Amino acid sequence: MPELPEVEVITRGLRPHLKGKTIISIWHSGKHLRTPVPYEILRKKLRGEKIADVTRRAKYIQIALNSGSLFIVHLGMTGNMGIFPGSSRKTKHDHIELGLDDGKALRLNDVRRFGSVHFLSASDAQQKESTIFKTAGPEPFDDSFSADYLYKTASNRNITVKQFIMTSQVVVGIGNIYASESLFRARIRPTRKINSLTKKNWSDLIDNIRKVLKHAIECGGSTISDFLNANQESGYFQMNFKVYGKNGEKCSCCSSIIKKEVIGGRASFFCSNCQK
Repeated sequence: MPELPEVEVITRGLRPHLKGKTIISIWHSGKHLRTPVPYEILRKKLRGEKIADVTRRAKYIQIALNSGSLFIVHLGMTGNMGIFPGSSRKTKHDHIELGLDDGKALRLNDVRRFGSVHFLSASDAQQKESTIFKTAGPEPFDDSFSADYLYKTASNRNITVKQFIMTSQVVVGIGNIYASESLFRARIRPTRKINSLTKKNWSDLIDNIRKVLKHAIECGGSTISDFLNANQESGYFQMNFKVYGKNGEKCSCCSSIIKKEVIGGRASFFCSNCQK
């Protein structure tokens, strides 16, 4: 599943191709995604619109239009968006295409069809944080994502730190890979209960979450399955993994053996010597 770094990489890749372009046509495969595609609304509302910007919120790609309305895409588990020559042949799993006035096309490809697309009018877009993003926590790079915030949010709760930071209502975009890698760099064991962490622990974890995500974005994301960026290139952050997927291998810091444990139904990797 594309996580925050992968979605951010796609967003940054799309922006220079889309910003300032006008949508002249819309095509739909006729197949449902995770929810029905509002094709008739898209056909009526998107044609003739100029694209003002492309941004990310959580794991959603937001295409802002000059009218103030928003076309929003969630990539689901296998979704991807890319820019192609408008005359090129669509592939089997292409489900949405926006034709642009420069002769190119933006296509959403989704093999498993767990993604979704949404349209918000200008007035609805102003309320998006209380509607479509009402259960989304702060962005990991926002000032509101602070040690004080996590310390307060964690009080009186008794779950593991890994489950906590992977909860999208707490903070968005920290998936299994990046949670494991961030906790290793912060030297915090993923099984540790959140009510035992100090503000210093939380501050260290925030610093390392940001470093890991920033590095992953710079590397173009992690290619674990079939992730490709907007230019159909693969990322390489997986070359920098310290613990994820390294069960039974030696820790790069202390040479102890990396262990694997299932936490909250997800495989977790850690060094029992480095992480306390």
